[in-house]
Amino acid sequence: MSIVYGPVPSWRLGRSLGIDLLPGQGKTCCFDCIYCQLGVTTNPTVERAEFVKLDDLTRELAAAKGVPADHVTFSGTGEPTLAANLGCAIDKARRELGLPVAVLTNSALMPREDVRHELSKADVVVAKLDAPDERLFRLINRPVADLSLEEIVDGIRLFRSQWSGRLALQMMFLTATKSVADEMAALAAGLSPDEVQINTPLRPSAAASLSRQEIAVICESFKGLPVRSVHDAVPPVVTPLDVEATLRRRPGSLREREAFPD
Repeated sequence: MSIVYGPVPSWRLGRSLGIDLLPGQGKTCCFDCIYCQLGVTTNPTVERAEFVKLDDLTRELAAAKGVPADHVTFSGTGEPTLAANLGCAIDKARRELGLPVAVLTNSALMPREDVRHELSKADVVVAKLDAPDERLFRLINRPVADLSLEEIVDGIRLFRSQWSGRLALQMMFLTATKSVADEMAALAAGLSPDEVQINTPLRPSAAASLSRQEIAVICESFKGLPVRSVHDAVPPVVTPLDVEATLRRRPGSLREREAFPD
């Protein structure tokens, strides 16, 4: 399979059957995050396009029917909202598989009305925020175009006000940001998420992870918010449809059962 992969053992979503609407050759993204498990962004863009035909997706969804999974999740080799047919693909995945649909997004395109509309079709949206200010945003996420953190935060806030589904904020903490946990908590509180996911790179990454103790200290700043820590999660055991296709999107996830795939 080239579009549907997994399931992967997600610390956030359980047994997560992945859908990759991107080309699958290199990484297609609006960011070039310093910690990304997929390495450098080889196809930098903020332009939406149709990379995968819905007919091809339909065939792979049919082959995946009956696979034990808790969610079907749009993720893969880059930023899923770059797929111009994301909304139609969400509808098709729900109809074909009968599973809750999640989208993992880096939030870069959430200022766009069309992207917010398509994301609203999902049951769960996991939106990334890794920095409280423009300097750290550019240092960590390294946007490939003139994207503004302020506009991205405003896009998430507008999406939250218009949508009643489950919104989670993923916050990736690194050495460069462990001292700004209070600012990150204030940012999260202003967006009214259903969950705040405190993350650090426990999987193959060019950036060093923070220890369990360091993450525990960070979580103290988020008191009063619904917090989940990557260090406290236990991933489920899964059996992938295609090991090679899964490892291409989630390096190490099947070799290292203690590692976390997203």
